[in-house]
Amino acid sequence: MTARHLILILGDQLSPTMSSLRGADKAASVILLCEVAEEATYVRHHQKKIAFLFSAMRHFAEELQQAGWSVDYVRLDDPGNSGSFRGEVARACARHGATAITVTAPGEWRVLEEMQGWPEPPTILPDDRFVCSAEEFAAWAHGRKALRMEYFYRDMRRKTGLLMNGGSPEGGQWNFDHDNRKPAKGEQHFPPVPRFAPDAITRDVLALVAARFGNHFGDLEPFWFAATRAEARAALEHFLAHALPGFGDFQDAMLRSEKFLNHAVIGLYINCGLLDPLEVCRAVEAEYRAGRAGINAAEGFIRQIIGWREYVRGIYWREMPSYGANNALEAHRPLPDFYWTGETQMACVRACIKQTREEAYAHHIQRLMVTGNFALLAGIDPHAVHEWYLAVYADAYEWVELPNTMGMSQFADGGLLASKPYAASGAYIDRMSDYCKGCAFDVKAKNGPKACPFNYLYWDFLVRHDARLRGNPRMAQMYRTYDKLADDRKTAIAEDSARFLASI
Repeated sequence: MTARHLILILGDQLSPTMSSLRGADKAASVILLCEVAEEATYVRHHQKKIAFLFSAMRHFAEELQQAGWSVDYVRLDDPGNSGSFRGEVARACARHGATAITVTAPGEWRVLEEMQGWPEPPTILPDDRFVCSAEEFAAWAHGRKALRMEYFYRDMRRKTGLLMNGGSPEGGQWNFDHDNRKPAKGEQHFPPVPRFAPDAITRDVLALVAARFGNHFGDLEPFWFAATRAEARAALEHFLAHALPGFGDFQDAMLRSEKFLNHAVIGLYINCGLLDPLEVCRAVEAEYRAGRAGINAAEGFIRQIIGWREYVRGIYWREMPSYGANNALEAHRPLPDFYWTGETQMACVRACIKQTREEAYAHHIQRLMVTGNFALLAGIDPHAVHEWYLAVYADAYEWVELPNTMGMSQFADGGLLASKPYAASGAYIDRMSDYCKGCAFDVKAKNGPKACPFNYLYWDFLVRHDARLRGNPRMAQMYRTYDKLADDRKTAIAEDSARFLASI
Protein backbone atom coordinates (compact mmCIF):
# COMPACT_ATOMS: atom_id res chain seq x y z
CA MET A 1 0.00 0.00 0.00
CA THR A 2 1.33 3.46 -0.87
CA ALA A 3 1.96 5.57 2.20
CA ARG A 4 0.85 9.16 1.59
CA HIS A 5 2.31 10.50 4.82
CA LEU A 6 6.04 10.61 5.65
CA ILE A 7 7.07 11.25 9.26
CA LEU A 8 10.70 12.26 9.70
CA ILE A 9 12.23 11.43 13.09
CA LEU A 10 15.53 13.12 13.93
CA GLY A 11 18.35 11.58 15.94
CA ASP A 12 17.46 13.51 19.10
CA GLN A 13 13.75 12.63 18.89
CA LEU A 14 13.90 8.98 19.91
CA SER A 15 10.66 8.91 21.86
CA PRO A 16 7.40 7.16 20.93
CA THR A 17 5.46 10.13 22.30
CA MET A 18 6.84 12.68 19.81
CA SER A 19 4.23 15.12 18.56
CA SER A 20 4.85 13.93 14.99
CA LEU A 21 3.72 10.42 15.94
CA ARG A 22 0.70 11.25 18.07
CA GLY A 23 -2.49 10.95 16.08
CA ALA A 24 -0.78 9.73 12.93
CA ASP A 25 -2.46 6.93 11.00
CA LYS A 26 -0.10 3.94 11.12
CA ALA A 27 -1.66 2.37 8.07
CA ALA A 28 -1.11 5.46 5.92
CA SER A 29 2.24 6.58 7.31
CA VAL A 30 5.87 5.61 7.03
CA ILE A 31 8.52 6.76 9.48
CA LEU A 32 11.88 7.85 8.11
CA LEU A 33 15.04 7.72 10.20
CA CYS A 34 18.31 8.39 8.42
CA GLU A 35 21.98 8.49 9.28
CA VAL A 36 23.39 11.36 7.25
CA ALA A 37 26.98 12.49 6.85
CA GLU A 38 26.08 16.17 7.21
CA GLU A 39 24.94 15.65 10.79
CA ALA A 40 28.02 13.64 11.71
CA THR A 41 30.48 16.13 10.27
CA TYR A 42 29.15 19.71 10.46
CA VAL A 43 31.45 19.68 13.47
CA ARG A 44 33.82 16.76 13.92
CA HIS A 45 31.80 14.96 16.58
CA HIS A 46 33.44 12.62 19.07
CA GLN A 47 33.46 9.05 17.78
CA LYS A 48 31.51 7.84 20.81
CA LYS A 49 28.84 10.49 20.23
CA ILE A 50 28.27 9.38 16.64
CA ALA A 51 28.22 5.72 17.64
CA PHE A 52 25.78 6.38 20.49
CA LEU A 53 23.29 8.22 18.31
CA PHE A 54 23.44 5.82 15.37
CA SER A 55 23.01 2.83 17.68
CA ALA A 56 20.16 4.48 19.61
CA MET A 57 18.46 5.37 16.31
CA ARG A 58 18.71 1.80 15.02
CA HIS A 59 17.31 0.42 18.26
CA PHE A 60 14.50 2.97 18.20
CA ALA A 61 13.60 1.90 14.67
CA GLU A 62 13.16 -1.64 15.97
CA GLU A 63 11.02 -0.34 18.84
CA LEU A 64 8.76 1.47 16.38
CA GLN A 65 8.46 -1.57 14.14
CA GLN A 66 7.47 -3.71 17.12
CA ALA A 67 4.78 -1.11 17.89
CA GLY A 68 3.30 -1.61 14.41
CA TRP A 69 4.81 1.30 12.52
CA SER A 70 6.20 1.04 9.00
CA VAL A 71 9.80 2.25 9.25
CA ASP A 72 12.17 3.23 6.46
CA TYR A 73 15.65 3.29 7.99
CA VAL A 74 18.55 4.63 5.92
CA ARG A 75 22.02 3.66 7.11
CA LEU A 76 25.05 5.81 6.50
CA ASP A 77 26.59 3.23 4.18
CA ASP A 78 23.42 2.42 2.25
CA PRO A 79 23.88 2.79 -1.52
CA GLY A 80 22.53 6.12 -2.71
CA ASN A 81 22.56 7.81 0.71
CA SER A 82 22.59 11.50 -0.18
CA GLY A 83 24.23 12.57 3.08
CA SER A 84 21.56 15.15 3.99
CA PHE A 85 18.07 15.31 5.48
CA ARG A 86 16.82 17.13 2.41
CA GLY A 87 18.14 14.48 0.06
CA GLU A 88 16.85 11.56 2.12
CA VAL A 89 13.37 13.05 2.51
CA ALA A 90 13.20 13.56 -1.25
CA ARG A 91 14.31 9.98 -1.91
CA ALA A 92 11.84 8.60 0.67
CA CYS A 93 8.95 10.56 -0.83
CA ALA A 94 9.77 9.08 -4.21
CA ARG A 95 10.01 5.54 -2.77
CA HIS A 96 6.72 5.70 -0.91
CA GLY A 97 4.68 8.10 -3.00
CA ALA A 98 4.36 10.40 0.00
CA THR A 99 2.51 13.65 -0.54
CA ALA A 100 2.79 15.06 2.99
CA ILE A 101 5.77 15.36 5.33
CA THR A 102 5.55 15.85 9.09
CA VAL A 103 8.33 16.44 11.59
CA THR A 104 8.55 17.57 15.19
CA ALA A 105 10.42 20.87 15.34
CA PRO A 106 14.17 20.31 15.30
CA GLY A 107 16.20 21.45 18.28
CA GLU A 108 18.74 23.40 16.25
CA TRP A 109 18.24 26.58 14.26
CA ARG A 110 20.32 25.49 11.28
CA VAL A 111 18.14 22.37 10.77
CA LEU A 112 14.91 24.36 11.10
CA GLU A 113 16.17 26.93 8.58
CA GLU A 114 17.13 24.14 6.16
CA MET A 115 13.71 22.48 6.44
CA GLN A 116 11.90 25.74 5.80
CA GLY A 117 13.87 26.03 2.55
CA TRP A 118 12.94 22.62 1.16
CA PRO A 119 10.97 22.57 -2.13
CA GLU A 120 8.14 20.89 -0.22
CA PRO A 121 8.39 22.31 3.35
CA PRO A 122 7.18 19.87 5.98
CA THR A 123 4.47 20.40 8.55
CA ILE A 124 6.49 21.24 11.66
CA LEU A 125 4.84 20.40 14.97
CA PRO A 126 5.96 21.79 18.35
CA ASP A 127 8.42 19.77 20.43
CA ASP A 128 6.38 19.48 23.62
CA ARG A 129 8.92 17.40 25.55
CA PHE A 130 9.87 20.61 27.36
CA VAL A 131 8.11 22.21 30.31
CA CYS A 132 8.35 25.68 28.77
CA SER A 133 7.76 26.37 25.09
CA ALA A 134 9.88 28.90 23.23
CA GLU A 135 6.82 31.14 23.00
CA GLU A 136 6.15 30.90 26.73
CA PHE A 137 9.76 31.74 27.50
CA ALA A 138 9.67 34.77 25.18
CA ALA A 139 6.56 35.99 26.99
CA TRP A 140 8.28 35.47 30.36
CA ALA A 141 11.35 37.37 29.19
CA HIS A 142 9.47 40.25 27.57
CA GLY A 143 10.10 43.55 29.31
CA ARG A 144 12.49 42.18 31.93
CA LYS A 145 15.68 44.13 32.57
CA ALA A 146 17.56 40.95 33.49
CA LEU A 147 16.82 37.36 32.44
CA ARG A 148 18.00 35.59 35.59
CA MET A 149 17.56 31.84 35.68
CA GLU A 150 16.61 31.79 39.37
CA TYR A 151 13.31 33.59 38.82
CA PHE A 152 12.47 31.52 35.76
CA TYR A 153 13.25 28.37 37.78
CA ARG A 154 10.82 29.36 40.50
CA ASP A 155 8.08 29.73 37.92
CA MET A 156 8.86 26.27 36.54
CA ARG A 157 8.64 24.83 40.06
CA ARG A 158 5.23 26.41 40.46
CA LYS A 159 4.12 25.19 37.03
CA THR A 160 5.21 21.57 37.57
CA GLY A 161 4.55 21.36 41.31
CA LEU A 162 7.94 19.74 41.78
CA LEU A 163 9.25 20.06 45.36
CA MET A 164 6.38 22.34 46.29
CA ASN A 165 4.49 22.39 49.58
CA GLY A 166 1.30 24.11 48.61
CA GLY A 167 2.40 27.48 47.31
CA SER A 168 5.76 27.36 49.07
CA PRO A 169 8.99 25.61 48.14
CA GLU A 170 9.76 22.38 49.97
CA GLY A 171 12.28 22.99 52.72
CA GLY A 172 11.38 26.66 53.02
CA GLN A 173 13.70 27.93 50.29
CA TRP A 174 13.97 27.67 46.53
CA ASN A 175 17.63 26.90 46.15
CA PHE A 176 20.04 24.75 48.19
CA ASP A 177 23.08 25.38 46.03
CA HIS A 178 25.16 26.51 49.04
CA ASP A 179 24.93 22.91 50.32
CA ASN A 180 26.26 21.47 47.05
CA ARG A 181 29.83 22.72 47.10
CA LYS A 182 31.75 20.28 49.26
CA PRO A 183 35.15 19.14 47.96
CA ALA A 184 35.50 15.38 47.67
CA LYS A 185 38.25 13.27 49.17
CA GLY A 186 39.84 10.36 47.37
CA GLU A 187 38.99 7.89 50.11
CA GLN A 188 35.24 8.45 49.74
CA HIS A 189 33.15 5.82 47.98
CA PHE A 190 31.47 6.70 44.70
CA PRO A 191 29.30 4.17 42.86
CA PRO A 192 30.52 2.95 39.47
CA VAL A 193 28.57 4.24 36.51
CA PRO A 194 26.43 1.50 34.90
CA ARG A 195 27.94 0.12 31.71
CA PHE A 196 26.09 -1.72 28.96
CA ALA A 197 27.75 -4.29 26.73
CA PRO A 198 27.33 -3.56 23.01
CA ASP A 199 24.87 -5.90 21.29
CA ALA A 200 25.04 -6.92 17.63
CA ILE A 201 23.45 -3.67 16.45
CA THR A 202 25.90 -1.55 18.40
CA ARG A 203 28.86 -3.64 17.27
CA ASP A 204 27.87 -3.02 13.65
CA VAL A 205 27.70 0.70 14.36
CA LEU A 206 31.10 0.67 16.07
CA ALA A 207 32.64 -0.94 13.00
CA LEU A 208 31.00 1.68 10.78
CA VAL A 209 32.19 4.60 12.92
CA ALA A 210 35.72 3.20 13.12
CA ALA A 211 35.83 2.96 9.34
CA ARG A 212 34.21 6.31 8.50
CA PHE A 213 35.09 8.55 11.44
CA GLY A 214 38.22 7.01 12.90
CA ASN A 215 40.06 10.31 12.42
CA HIS A 216 37.58 12.21 14.59
CA PHE A 217 38.40 13.23 18.15
CA GLY A 218 37.97 10.72 20.96
CA ASP A 219 38.25 7.07 21.87
CA LEU A 220 35.57 4.89 20.31
CA GLU A 221 36.09 1.98 22.66
CA PRO A 222 35.44 0.81 25.26
CA PHE A 223 31.87 1.74 24.41
CA TRP A 224 29.42 1.42 27.30
CA PHE A 225 26.55 3.86 26.74
CA ALA A 226 22.95 2.69 26.89
CA ALA A 227 21.47 2.36 23.41
CA THR A 228 17.88 1.36 24.23
CA ARG A 229 15.09 2.86 26.31
CA ALA A 230 15.27 -0.06 28.74
CA GLU A 231 19.01 0.44 29.26
CA ALA A 232 18.57 4.19 29.73
CA ARG A 233 15.93 3.53 32.37
CA ALA A 234 18.29 1.09 34.07
CA ALA A 235 20.90 3.85 34.17
CA LEU A 236 18.35 6.17 35.79
CA GLU A 237 17.37 3.56 38.37
CA HIS A 238 21.03 3.02 39.21
CA PHE A 239 21.48 6.77 39.78
CA LEU A 240 18.39 6.97 41.99
CA ALA A 241 19.43 4.01 44.14
CA HIS A 242 23.17 4.52 44.40
CA ALA A 243 24.30 8.03 43.46
CA LEU A 244 21.47 10.49 44.16
CA PRO A 245 21.87 10.36 47.98
CA GLY A 246 25.40 11.78 47.66
CA PHE A 247 24.80 13.88 44.56
CA GLY A 248 24.01 17.13 46.33
CA ASP A 249 27.03 17.34 48.63
CA PHE A 250 29.66 16.71 45.95
CA GLN A 251 27.94 18.10 42.87
CA ASP A 252 30.79 20.55 42.20
CA ALA A 253 33.72 18.32 43.24
CA MET A 254 36.44 16.98 40.92
CA LEU A 255 38.81 14.04 41.44
CA ARG A 256 41.39 12.55 39.08
CA SER A 257 40.49 9.00 40.07
CA GLU A 258 36.72 9.50 39.82
CA LYS A 259 35.36 10.55 36.44
CA PHE A 260 31.71 10.40 37.42
CA LEU A 261 31.48 10.77 41.24
CA ASN A 262 27.74 10.87 42.06
CA HIS A 263 26.63 12.35 38.75
CA ALA A 264 23.77 10.72 36.88
CA VAL A 265 25.44 10.63 33.44
CA ILE A 266 22.00 10.52 31.83
CA GLY A 267 21.99 13.89 30.05
CA LEU A 268 22.75 12.18 26.75
CA TYR A 269 19.71 9.91 27.21
CA ILE A 270 17.40 12.82 28.10
CA ASN A 271 18.61 15.00 25.25
CA CYS A 272 18.07 12.34 22.58
CA GLY A 273 14.64 11.25 23.84
CA LEU A 274 15.37 7.93 25.53
CA LEU A 275 14.35 9.42 28.88
CA ASP A 276 11.60 11.95 29.57
CA PRO A 277 12.96 14.91 31.59
CA LEU A 278 9.83 15.51 33.64
CA GLU A 279 9.49 11.81 34.47
CA VAL A 280 13.13 11.81 35.61
CA CYS A 281 12.48 14.81 37.86
CA ARG A 282 9.39 13.20 39.38
CA ALA A 283 11.42 10.06 40.11
CA VAL A 284 14.06 12.18 41.87
CA GLU A 285 11.36 13.97 43.87
CA ALA A 286 9.89 10.61 44.89
CA GLU A 287 13.27 9.55 46.31
CA TYR A 288 13.36 12.71 48.43
CA ARG A 289 9.81 12.26 49.68
CA ALA A 290 10.57 8.64 50.55
CA GLY A 291 13.49 9.81 52.69
CA ARG A 292 16.16 8.21 50.51
CA ALA A 293 17.74 11.48 49.28
CA GLY A 294 18.31 14.87 50.86
CA ILE A 295 16.60 18.05 49.77
CA ASN A 296 19.87 19.52 48.51
CA ALA A 297 20.39 16.49 46.24
CA ALA A 298 16.85 16.46 44.87
CA GLU A 299 16.59 20.23 44.47
CA GLY A 300 20.05 20.50 42.91
CA PHE A 301 19.23 17.87 40.31
CA ILE A 302 15.75 19.19 39.51
CA ARG A 303 17.14 22.73 39.16
CA GLN A 304 19.51 21.49 36.44
CA ILE A 305 16.59 20.02 34.46
CA ILE A 306 13.54 22.30 34.82
CA GLY A 307 15.64 25.34 35.69
CA TRP A 308 18.86 25.53 33.76
CA ARG A 309 18.08 23.15 30.86
CA GLU A 310 14.74 24.81 30.10
CA TYR A 311 16.19 28.28 30.60
CA VAL A 312 19.07 27.91 28.14
CA ARG A 313 16.70 26.48 25.54
CA GLY A 314 14.50 29.55 25.96
CA ILE A 315 17.51 31.84 25.57
CA TYR A 316 18.60 29.93 22.46
CA TRP A 317 15.33 30.27 20.57
CA ARG A 318 14.81 33.86 21.71
CA GLU A 319 18.25 35.02 20.59
CA MET A 320 18.96 32.97 17.46
CA PRO A 321 20.21 33.19 14.79
CA SER A 322 22.58 35.99 15.86
CA TYR A 323 23.47 34.60 19.30
CA GLY A 324 26.35 32.44 18.11
CA ALA A 325 28.15 35.44 16.60
CA ASN A 326 28.41 37.28 19.94
CA ASN A 327 31.89 38.19 21.13
CA ALA A 328 31.38 40.92 23.72
CA LEU A 329 34.88 40.52 25.20
CA GLU A 330 36.49 40.62 21.74
CA ALA A 331 38.36 37.37 22.32
CA HIS A 332 40.15 36.22 19.17
CA ARG A 333 42.94 33.88 20.24
CA PRO A 334 42.80 30.53 18.37
CA LEU A 335 41.82 27.43 20.30
CA PRO A 336 45.07 25.84 21.55
CA ASP A 337 45.95 22.45 20.11
CA PHE A 338 45.96 20.91 23.59
CA TYR A 339 42.14 21.08 23.65
CA TRP A 340 42.36 18.23 21.14
CA THR A 341 45.51 16.47 22.32
CA GLY A 342 45.44 17.03 26.07
CA GLU A 343 49.17 17.70 25.93
CA THR A 344 49.60 20.50 28.45
CA GLN A 345 51.46 20.81 31.73
CA MET A 346 48.34 22.16 33.44
CA ALA A 347 47.19 19.04 35.30
CA CYS A 348 43.56 20.13 35.65
CA VAL A 349 43.14 20.92 31.96
CA ARG A 350 44.99 17.76 30.96
CA ALA A 351 42.79 15.58 33.21
CA CYS A 352 39.53 17.06 31.93
CA ILE A 353 40.51 16.80 28.28
CA LYS A 354 41.85 13.26 28.72
CA GLN A 355 38.54 12.27 30.33
CA THR A 356 36.62 14.00 27.55
CA ARG A 357 38.65 12.14 24.91
CA GLU A 358 38.03 8.80 26.63
CA GLU A 359 34.37 9.17 27.65
CA ALA A 360 32.76 11.98 25.61
CA TYR A 361 31.73 13.21 29.06
CA ALA A 362 32.79 15.67 31.72
CA HIS A 363 30.53 17.12 34.38
CA HIS A 364 29.42 20.75 34.51
CA ILE A 365 32.16 22.06 36.82
CA GLN A 366 34.91 20.46 34.74
CA ARG A 367 33.43 22.17 31.69
CA LEU A 368 32.72 25.54 33.31
CA MET A 369 35.56 26.02 35.77
CA VAL A 370 38.45 24.21 34.09
CA THR A 371 38.30 24.11 30.28
CA GLY A 372 35.81 26.98 30.06
CA ASN A 373 37.53 29.09 32.71
CA PHE A 374 40.89 28.70 30.99
CA ALA A 375 39.44 29.70 27.61
CA LEU A 376 37.81 32.76 29.18
CA LEU A 377 40.99 33.89 30.97
CA ALA A 378 43.15 33.27 27.90
CA GLY A 379 40.86 35.16 25.53
CA ILE A 380 40.08 32.22 23.25
CA ASP A 381 37.65 32.90 20.39
CA PRO A 382 34.25 31.95 21.89
CA HIS A 383 32.95 30.52 18.62
CA ALA A 384 35.90 28.11 18.50
CA VAL A 385 35.21 27.17 22.12
CA HIS A 386 31.54 26.61 21.26
CA GLU A 387 32.39 24.33 18.35
CA TRP A 388 34.76 22.34 20.56
CA TYR A 389 32.13 21.72 23.24
CA LEU A 390 29.55 20.87 20.59
CA ALA A 391 31.89 18.32 19.04
CA VAL A 392 33.33 16.53 22.04
CA TYR A 393 30.41 15.75 24.38
CA ALA A 394 27.80 13.06 23.79
CA ASP A 395 25.04 15.17 25.35
CA ALA A 396 25.83 18.33 23.34
CA TYR A 397 23.27 19.82 20.97
CA GLU A 398 23.44 23.43 19.90
CA TRP A 399 20.29 24.54 21.74
CA VAL A 400 21.73 23.51 25.11
CA GLU A 401 25.46 23.90 24.48
CA LEU A 402 25.60 27.27 22.70
CA PRO A 403 24.00 29.38 25.49
CA ASN A 404 26.03 27.50 28.11
CA THR A 405 29.25 28.31 26.25
CA MET A 406 28.62 31.78 24.82
CA GLY A 407 26.60 33.05 27.77
CA MET A 408 27.69 31.33 30.95
CA SER A 409 31.18 30.06 30.23
CA GLN A 410 32.65 32.74 27.92
CA PHE A 411 30.48 35.79 28.77
CA ALA A 412 30.41 36.42 25.03
CA ASP A 413 26.83 37.72 25.17
CA GLY A 414 27.95 40.54 27.46
CA GLY A 415 25.86 39.48 30.43
CA LEU A 416 22.51 38.57 28.91
CA LEU A 417 22.63 35.14 30.54
CA ALA A 418 25.14 35.45 33.42
CA SER A 419 25.42 38.36 35.82
CA LYS A 420 29.23 38.16 35.82
CA PRO A 421 31.99 36.18 34.09
CA TYR A 422 32.74 32.79 35.63
CA ALA A 423 36.42 33.61 36.03
CA ALA A 424 38.49 32.05 38.81
CA SER A 425 42.11 31.60 39.80
CA GLY A 426 43.82 28.32 40.59
CA ALA A 427 42.62 28.57 44.19
CA TYR A 428 39.09 27.52 43.20
CA ILE A 429 40.34 24.47 41.31
CA ASP A 430 42.62 23.55 44.22
CA ARG A 431 39.74 23.82 46.68
CA MET A 432 37.31 21.72 44.64
CA SER A 433 39.68 19.06 43.25
CA ASP A 434 42.90 17.12 43.70
CA TYR A 435 44.19 18.16 40.27
CA CYS A 436 46.82 20.52 41.68
CA LYS A 437 48.71 17.79 43.52
CA GLY A 438 51.69 16.81 41.41
CA CYS A 439 51.03 19.47 38.77
CA ALA A 440 54.06 20.95 37.01
CA PHE A 441 52.82 24.34 38.20
CA ASP A 442 52.51 25.50 41.81
CA VAL A 443 48.99 26.66 42.62
CA LYS A 444 50.28 28.57 45.65
CA ALA A 445 52.75 30.59 43.57
CA LYS A 446 51.36 33.84 42.21
CA ASN A 447 54.02 34.69 39.65
CA GLY A 448 57.00 33.25 37.82
CA PRO A 449 57.53 30.35 35.40
CA LYS A 450 56.33 27.76 37.95
CA ALA A 451 53.24 29.68 39.08
CA CYS A 452 49.82 28.29 38.15
CA PRO A 453 48.79 30.07 34.92
CA PHE A 454 45.24 30.47 36.24
CA ASN A 455 46.59 32.76 38.97
CA TYR A 456 48.15 35.50 36.86
CA LEU A 457 45.77 35.03 33.92
CA TYR A 458 42.88 35.78 36.28
CA TRP A 459 44.27 39.24 37.08
CA ASP A 460 45.31 39.81 33.47
CA PHE A 461 41.71 39.06 32.44
CA LEU A 462 40.44 41.77 34.81
CA VAL A 463 42.99 44.27 33.49
CA ARG A 464 42.12 43.56 29.83
CA HIS A 465 38.42 44.09 30.49
CA ASP A 466 38.59 46.89 33.03
CA ALA A 467 36.41 49.25 31.00
CA ARG A 468 33.62 46.70 30.66
CA LEU A 469 33.72 44.88 34.00
CA ARG A 470 34.85 47.33 36.66
CA GLY A 471 31.35 48.74 36.99
CA ASN A 472 29.80 45.31 37.55
CA PRO A 473 28.75 45.19 41.24
CA ARG A 474 29.72 41.51 41.47
CA MET A 475 33.24 42.30 40.26
CA ALA A 476 33.88 45.34 42.44
CA GLN A 477 35.71 43.50 45.22
CA MET A 478 38.07 41.83 42.73
CA TYR A 479 39.02 45.19 41.24
CA ARG A 480 39.54 46.72 44.67
CA THR A 481 41.90 43.85 45.47
CA TYR A 482 43.82 44.31 42.23
CA ASP A 483 44.12 48.05 42.81
CA LYS A 484 45.89 47.38 46.13
CA LEU A 485 48.56 45.16 44.56
CA ALA A 486 52.08 46.55 44.47
CA ASP A 487 53.28 47.93 41.15
CA ASP A 488 55.95 45.24 40.79
CA ARG A 489 53.28 42.56 41.25
CA LYS A 490 51.14 44.15 38.55
CA THR A 491 54.16 44.22 36.24
CA ALA A 492 54.87 40.54 36.96
CA ILE A 493 51.24 39.64 36.20
CA ALA A 494 51.45 41.36 32.82
CA GLU A 495 54.81 39.79 31.95
CA ASP A 496 53.86 36.26 33.06
CA SER A 497 50.58 36.46 31.15
CA ALA A 498 52.23 37.67 27.95
CA ARG A 499 54.90 34.95 28.17
CA PHE A 500 52.39 32.17 28.79
CA LEU A 501 49.88 33.27 26.18
CA ALA A 502 52.63 33.49 23.58
CA SER A 503 53.56 29.89 24.37
CA ILE A 504 50.11 28.53 23.49
